[in-house]
Amino acid sequence: MVRAGVTVERLVEAAATLADEIGFHNVTVSALARVFGVRPAALYAHIRDAEELRLRVAALALTELADRAAAALAGRAGKEALVAFASVYRDYAKEHPGRYAAMQVEIDPRSPAGLAAIRHAELTRAILRGYELPEPAQTDAVRMLHSTFHGYVSLERAGGFRHHPRAVDASWSRTLDVLDAALKNWPPA
Repeated sequence: MVRAGVTVERLVEAAATLADEIGFHNVTVSALARVFGVRPAALYAHIRDAEELRLRVAALALTELADRAAAALAGRAGKEALVAFASVYRDYAKEHPGRYAAMQVEIDPRSPAGLAAIRHAELTRAILRGYELPEPAQTDAVRMLHSTFHGYVSLERAGGFRHHPRAVDASWSRTLDVLDAALKNWPPA
């Protein structure tokens, strides 16, 4: 019997919240069942398995980040758009570490999570319109930006920058300056 009030949406939101609290890879159907006060078997009326749950959390996170990025990018171009997008990305990763980790799983591009990932990538491409990069340079730039943002955020979250007195925010700002310069001066193929 399905417990009243338990829906797929509530399960996914609870799993995302739990991921932020205990880590994405620690979220299990059993842990989620404890949140709802039900037996794990009761949740299988709503989700197929733990893998589906993880992909739904990834889709939620990617959608949330894309929504924030779209709002931040509105009316901006060039470096202003780059800084707005990067700031939203970094802030989201800090605010929602478990959801951020969920976005790093391998995703089928035809799934709901895949569609959210494509939207996220398209928002990154929107930044690049201000730099007028043709293909394949645009794809290379998208990959460079995502790699830089992810690397910086991951190292920052892991405490990788604590060994030096320079403020992490100052280095972040300088990183964005360098990315802007690289995008403005993209070398020809």
